[in-house]
Amino acid sequence: DSARAAAEALKTAPVYTLSARDVVAVQSLELTQTVGISGSVQALQTAAIKARTAGEIQGLSKREGDAVKAGEVVARIDSTEADARVRQAARQAESAQSQVAIARRTLDNNQALVRQGFISATALETATANLAGAEATHQAALAALDIAKKALADTTLRSPLNGQISARLVQNGERVGVDTRVFDVVDLSAFEMEAAITPADAVSVKVGQKAQLLVEGLAEPVQATVSRINPSVQAGSRSVLVYLRVPGSEGMRQGLFAQGQIVTGAVTALAVPQSSVRNDKPQPYVQVVRESKIAHVVLDGGATGLRGAEPMREVKGLQAGETVLSAQAGAIR
Repeated sequence: DSARAAAEALKTAPVYTLSARDVVAVQSLELTQTVGISGSVQALQTAAIKARTAGEIQGLSKREGDAVKAGEVVARIDSTEADARVRQAARQAESAQSQVAIARRTLDNNQALVRQGFISATALETATANLAGAEATHQAALAALDIAKKALADTTLRSPLNGQISARLVQNGERVGVDTRVFDVVDLSAFEMEAAITPADAVSVKVGQKAQLLVEGLAEPVQATVSRINPSVQAGSRSVLVYLRVPGSEGMRQGLFAQGQIVTGAVTALAVPQSSVRNDKPQPYVQVVRESKIAHVVLDGGATGLRGAEPMREVKGLQAGETVLSAQAGAIR
């Protein structure tokens, strides 16, 4: 008897009572076209302050989080040897200059003697050559002095930009080699985000379009602008890299994760919330209430977009005002 009752129950179609929350109406809406993006926010200007000469590091006072200005001295390298080389080059330049003076006086004397007929023109030519050689030696000594001064200047490490110290990699008294990183500096006034999108999405993305980002740790959305688009497709992922300019704001930090949408345009279409589109069959469909019964309508393509912050989906083949089951209605045969 119980089996027979169960069979009879299956033959009887169930009756459902739908509330206002269980249905949505097909409406003609203006949908904001967007491309989803995600990635890390990076400071637009960063710098690694490196040692340009080898030696013992001195004068380190800055630590992570300290502010620095462009041109500010942040460290020095022991300059004892560099000072001595500058003095040595200066003395050599002075010596070369005195040789130029001697050669010039000799040339002047020989010119007077040639005019008086006491010496031959060959001696005058020799004196002229000696002066040219002394002048060349003097110029070489001055160049060596410039090199020595440059080496001395390289013992002073300066910040190349305004910002904050993000990493201190050595300590006072350590001996560093050439190109050893001493500090990393980050400018938090402007940021950039690199996002990978598909080639199909890249067709609609243009420089200057606006984007809205949700950055981890920040309560309010951040407005960004597409600043550059990579002309090449990435070899491994076959994606296109898009770069967005993100303004600095309170709480913004280097390396924070962000996600959001680039607004690429708008389209007007008959649409329902994306949540009411069902995907438990090979093709997406919606459940439409027609004459108090449920009909499955398969969706063939159609635009997607946002109404405010809610994702919407165009429903081709339906009429404005038709009733569609929402996600809250659950599964109904």
